[in-house]
Amino acid sequence: MAPEITRIETMEFEYPLEDLGTDGNGFNLVYEPGSTLQATQLALKVHTDVDVTGEYVLVTSTAPDQIETYAEYLVGKNPLKRERHWSEIKRALRKYDRMGIGPLDIALWDFAGKYYDAPIHELLGTYRTEFPAYASTYHGDENGGLDSPEAFADFAEECLEMGYRGFKIHGWGGSDEARDIQREVETVHAVGERVGDEMDLMFDPACEYETFADALKVGRACDDHEFFWYEDPYRDGGISQHGHRKLGEMLETPLLQTEHVRGLEPHADFVVNDATDFVRTDPEYDAGITGAMKVVHMAEAFGLDVEFHAPGPAHRHCIAATRNTNYYELALVHPDCDNTTPPIYEGGYSDQLEAIDENGRVEVPDGPGLGVDYDWDYIEDNLTGDVHVFD
Repeated sequence: MAPEITRIETMEFEYPLEDLGTDGNGFNLVYEPGSTLQATQLALKVHTDVDVTGEYVLVTSTAPDQIETYAEYLVGKNPLKRERHWSEIKRALRKYDRMGIGPLDIALWDFAGKYYDAPIHELLGTYRTEFPAYASTYHGDENGGLDSPEAFADFAEECLEMGYRGFKIHGWGGSDEARDIQREVETVHAVGERVGDEMDLMFDPACEYETFADALKVGRACDDHEFFWYEDPYRDGGISQHGHRKLGEMLETPLLQTEHVRGLEPHADFVVNDATDFVRTDPEYDAGITGAMKVVHMAEAFGLDVEFHAPGPAHRHCIAATRNTNYYELALVHPDCDNTTPPIYEGGYSDQLEAIDENGRVEVPDGPGLGVDYDWDYIEDNLTGDVHVFD
């Protein structure tokens, strides 16, 4: 008899982020010593009639309201029919951004791995089991942390000494005063001069720049130091194919786009229209492991590399099954505070700055499913009260 989903649980929990605050507009996380933010995250369980449970705890918040619209559809269904469920739910969420597909798709992959007693990367087809990581910083601050071009250069050098061979800068934002293009340019030069001969360097303004001209100025600074890529520079929100094609024509530094378009088809349109050089995907953002691997193979057909956004166990399994990729993103990191990963892992799994080995690499978990053990006591002790059961 085929397995059957009996109920689905979603649980929201909270946890503290020490020494973190927000910038002037309240949108970007920045180092703020002595401050504490309360973060919330979502945990999911897919229960079945075969005593195997698919589990996933999100790395970055997506769309829990969308999960509620289709969770009941999955109850009573075979959890192994992921492709069928993916297609039906994609159609059902056609009026939305579909970010709610990812978490449950990942939980279904976790179930499948446990059901077959194999890690997800083996079900996908393993290409490698360890891979290099790059250090991806918090945004610049004004609080004594990453508060100057020299501070970014110092941190890049520190990461190099730890073993990292890649370093990505997130510049400043939050107000017109903080968004100083000259300071961004100086940061590119400071980091490039300090470690550019020894590290692959990336720059991600996170769509802060207000004009095409500002994006061009910083991009040309990246050209001076042969940056590995330049990502989401200006206020189109990362979605203008025409704008990025024009920007790419005027720069030597490769562009990395598509973090902010959702699903397979918009990713393919970016590639076909020469609007990006590297392709960005994320199993949480792009409709799960199922959706992310479709993007991987689409890009492979065009001879392009895919770079996965953010860290996490699902991301590691995807990378382990991907030939055409270069780095694992360890984000967000800082010399004086931890990243935003909730403290929910048992057994040694970590995505903190120190998670790399001496060669700057991380490993894919090798247990069944996602291969990680969650601290469900911590999660349940810190519930916000927003718990839903679909049966």
